[in-house]
Amino acid sequence: MEVVLKKMGNSTALVMPPPVLKDLGIGVGQRMSLDTTADGKIVLSPKRKHTLAAMIAQCDMKAPPPADLALWDGARPAGQEVL
Repeated sequence: MEVVLKKMGNSTALVMPPPVLKDLGIGVGQRMSLDTTADGKIVLSPKRKHTLAAMIAQCDMKAPPPADLALWDGARPAGQEVL
């Protein structure tokens, strides 16, 4: 499918036909990430909202805790902290 870039104010816009938007599951107001490749291609990807559950699912729960965490665990209160 061929599309034409159009001038909109000080920007250049790409008008995407409704069938393409429907196929991609995106629409007006959707935040997108725009990148380019070394060979001159444009990569446009929808930005998805992250959920806590999805981020936790990516964690390795068997990984050892960071070494500096022990310093925090053993530190004495330095101010008005409530424990």
